[in-house]
Amino acid sequence: MIRKRTCQGLALFLTVAAALPATRAAADPAPPAPQPSATSVPQPMPSRVDDSVVLAPEMTQIWPLNGAQRLVPGVRQLPPLPDTPDQALAPEVYRPSAAEDALEPMAPPSSSYAPVEYVTPADAAEAPACTASTGPYQKQVERWLKLKADGKQSPADCRAIKAFQQKQGIRPAIGFAGPVTYARVRQLQARKDPESLCPKRAGRVACVDLNRQLMWVTKAGKRVFGPVPVRSGRAGYGTRTGWHKIYWRHKNHYSTLYEAPMPYSQFFDGGQAFHGIYGSVYRPPGSHGCVNMTFRDAKSLWGVLRSGDQVYVWGRKP
Repeated sequence: MIRKRTCQGLALFLTVAAALPATRAAADPAPPAPQPSATSVPQPMPSRVDDSVVLAPEMTQIWPLNGAQRLVPGVRQLPPLPDTPDQALAPEVYRPSAAEDALEPMAPPSSSYAPVEYVTPADAAEAPACTASTGPYQKQVERWLKLKADGKQSPADCRAIKAFQQKQGIRPAIGFAGPVTYARVRQLQARKDPESLCPKRAGRVACVDLNRQLMWVTKAGKRVFGPVPVRSGRAGYGTRTGWHKIYWRHKNHYSTLYEAPMPYSQFFDGGQAFHGIYGSVYRPPGSHGCVNMTFRDAKSLWGVLRSGDQVYVWGRKP
């Protein structure tokens, strides 16, 4: 039976008419025995983001950069929303009841997914109007903005990157070419020119590009969903590449391994699934193998895919 417990400081309600079965190995396909229902009690979630205050470096989650400068979120969230952990083992496959399927997962406040850029600790503390710091993705963003792609930050570069960030709603808009700004560039590039390595099939194919941390869905080679940003498995928990199939869908899935909700889960390989999370998809270091999505994107994908649809995963998480 699922135990009532707060996960990472945040509990979300999930009332189901049919109990969620305990996790077992994928090799055991036997149907679970009926179990009583369980309810986890909700706690208040933040209703807004205070963008007038920045976090001190020691209070933030750091974006590691392989020996280079560390980056921290430039805008404070009150309180910070945790991620939704993934199910690392294959779930029991059972048919959710109509009452369970009728219950929609609880949505987080819209501010949960504000694109908050990771900046240098100095920029986070000083909050300059335009930074002189060179971002880790300076050259890539310069190239997208048709600037001189020399990888060096000039006042003109800063103004152009800042204008792009303001247009895209990225905060703080100080012209720092960080991972969130570059993720948005990758998404826009994919919309314009997908550079797709995803094979064409007659039916629906969910395409997962680990290199660019994007996913989309095609039908007969034509894009019908996305691309949207995702977060794949961290080191040691990589999202498995190759061909898979959606073999089980569970709108109100609850991870019995990590005791946390995984809204709009669509499992495609053992315990790996598409599902929504209650934190940022840009947050390092990555998932436990699942393809994490914003709540809104996971809900939209739920209406696009069906059991039996193919999934193709390629590349490697940067």
